[in-house]
Amino acid sequence: MIGRLKGILAHKQPPWLVVDVNGVGYELEAPMSTFYDLPDVGREVALFTHYAQKEDSVSLYGFLRDGERRLFRDVQKVSGIGAKIALAVLSGASVDEFARMLQAGDVAALTRIPGIGKKTAERMVVELRDRAAGMEWGGASVGGPLAGVAADAQSEATVALQQLGYKPAEAARMARDAVAAGDDAAAIIRKALKSALR
Repeated sequence: MIGRLKGILAHKQPPWLVVDVNGVGYELEAPMSTFYDLPDVGREVALFTHYAQKEDSVSLYGFLRDGERRLFRDVQKVSGIGAKIALAVLSGASVDEFARMLQAGDVAALTRIPGIGKKTAERMVVELRDRAAGMEWGGASVGGPLAGVAADAQSEATVALQQLGYKPAEAARMARDAVAAGDDAAAIIRKALKSALR
């Protein structure tokens, strides 16, 4: 239905962002892989989108790269996986890292992504390994430069980690352990997720 949006980035707070397209504000949910590379608020942005309609809700998801959108869609084809876990996959690993985990059959690394247990990880390896081998998720970016500095980056990172499925105390600890002077929320989240996957 809606395959791509291009407009002004009006708001961003993981995992939500708002893109103003000719006066209409589209609210989208996006993985951290997209948030890391968003331009500053007030700048132009172009996003690939995925429109999802359920009985009681309509959701719009945004991605800077088409490969991320394809991976998001493919992961949901695995039994028992929905949009929340698909976003967690893209927030916890890059498309290339995820493909490597699948090809290596690295169930242990996959289970470190929130919401993925051992059986789900094993199903992912079986059902997605062939697609990963063909690198069907490679894709061009339509976005822009890195995001700017947030007012309270550690708190923002903690909230974002909770929305990705981590428990509040765990999210706070991850953000605290990852923060360094001058880091924005995206940098803290990136480091925290990399540590969690080790």
